[in-house]
Amino acid sequence: MKKTFVKDMTHGSEFRLLIMFSVPMLIGNLFQQVYNMVDSIVVGRYVGAGALAAVGSTGSLNFLFFSLCIGLTGGIGIVISQHFGAGDETNVRRTIFNSIYIIASTGILMSVLGFFLARPVLAWLHTPPDIIDDAVVYMKIACAGLLAVAAYNCISSILRALGDSKTPLIFLIIASILNVFLDLLFVVRFNLGVKGVAYATIISQILSAAGSLTFALKKNPYFVIHKEEMHYDNAITVKCFRLGVPLALQSSLIAISCVALQSVVNGFGSVIVAAFTATSRIEQLVQQPFNSLGMALSTFTGQNMGAGKNERVKRAFSRSVILVAGFSLIMLIVFNLFGNNIMRFFVSENDVIEFGTKALKITSVFYFALGMIYIVRGLLNGAGDAVYSMINGVVEVAGRIIFSNTLILIPSIGHWGVWLATALTWFITGFASFIRYKQGRWKTIRIVDTDSEVNNDQVS
Repeated sequence: MKKTFVKDMTHGSEFRLLIMFSVPMLIGNLFQQVYNMVDSIVVGRYVGAGALAAVGSTGSLNFLFFSLCIGLTGGIGIVISQHFGAGDETNVRRTIFNSIYIIASTGILMSVLGFFLARPVLAWLHTPPDIIDDAVVYMKIACAGLLAVAAYNCISSILRALGDSKTPLIFLIIASILNVFLDLLFVVRFNLGVKGVAYATIISQILSAAGSLTFALKKNPYFVIHKEEMHYDNAITVKCFRLGVPLALQSSLIAISCVALQSVVNGFGSVIVAAFTATSRIEQLVQQPFNSLGMALSTFTGQNMGAGKNERVKRAFSRSVILVAGFSLIMLIVFNLFGNNIMRFFVSENDVIEFGTKALKITSVFYFALGMIYIVRGLLNGAGDAVYSMINGVVEVAGRIIFSNTLILIPSIGHWGVWLATALTWFITGFASFIRYKQGRWKTIRIVDTDSEVNNDQVS
C-alpha cells in the first residue's frame, strides 16, 4: 500500500519528528483559536462588553458538553496510533470504520442535551441577568452544531494518529478565514449580535469537517476500507471506549472545574466577567504551543509504544521539557511588558483592560507548570494510561473549586482569587502529572500486541 499522507514516527530523530509534526498542529490550533478570538473581538467592539461577557460565560459549559465527544476521539486516535506503530493495517481500517458509530451516537446525544439544558444550567450558575438571554442563544446554537465539531475532531485525531498533521491544518485555515468574513457579515452588516457570531462559527465548523473528510477519503489509503472490514467490531469499540471514556471524564472534570470557577466569576458582575473572558481567550492562544507539542508527543508515544520502543518516548519527553521551559520564559516577559496593549485588542473599556492586564501578569508566572501538564498528558494519554486521566481531572476539579472559593474570601485578594485559583491549579496539576510520569507505570501498559520489545534503540 502506498503510504501517502501518513508518517511513521518509530524511526528518526525524536526532536525533529516532534517539531515537524507539531508545527502544522500549532498553526492549525492558532487558526482554531481565531474562532474564539474573532468572536470576542467582534462582539466586544461592535456589540459591547455585556455581549462579550455573555459569550464568555458559556465557554466552560460548552466545553463540558463537547468533552465526551472530544475524549472519545482521543481514545480512537490512541488505538489507531498503536495499531499503526505495530504495523497492523487491517485493525487501523477497522477502527476508522467503527469510529462512525461511536462519534455519531455520542455527538447527537450531547447536542440534544446541550441545546435543551442551556437556560436551566446557565441560571443555576448564577449567570448575571443582564447577559443570560444572549448567553442562552449562543450556547443553544453552539450545541446544535456539536456533531460537526465531533466529526472534525475525530477525523483530525485519526489523521494525527497516522502521522498526518498537515491535512487538518488546510481546512482549519479555510474555515477560519470564512469565520472572520461571516462574523463581520452577520454582526456588523446584519446586526445579528451574539446570534450572528454563533452562526458564523457553526457554519465554519461544518465546512471544516466536510472538507477534511472528503480529502481523507480521496487521499489517505487507510480511509479506503475493504468490504470485509466494514462491520461493527465489539472488541475495537470496547477498546476505544475503555481509553476514550477516561479521557472524556478527564475533560468533563476539567470542564466542571472551569464551570465552577465561572460561577464564582459571575458573582463579581459583568466587568470582571468581561476581563476574565478576555484573559481566558488570550491564554487559550498562549496554550496552543503547549497543546500542539502535547498532541505531537501523544502520537509519537502511541506509535512507539505500539512498536515497543519505550526509550524513544523518554528521550522525546526530555526534549519537550526544554521547549516548554523556553516558551514559558518568553511569554512571561511578553505579558509583563505588553499586557495592556494585548488587552486592547479585545475590549475598549479602561476598567476591563486594567483588570485583565494585572491578571495576565499573575498567571504568566505559572506557564511552565501549565506546559508540563500538556506534555505529560500527551505522553500518558498516548500510552493509554487511563488512570492518569482520572487523576488529572480530579486534581483540577479540587484545585479550581477549593482555591477559587477560598481565595476570594481573603480581603486583600478578593476578585483576584479567580485568576490565582487558575494559576495554582496549574501548579498542583503539573506537579501531580510529573509524579505520575516518574512512577513509570506507563511503560508496562499494552493496548496492542507487539512481536518484540525494543528498549535499546539509538537516536537516528
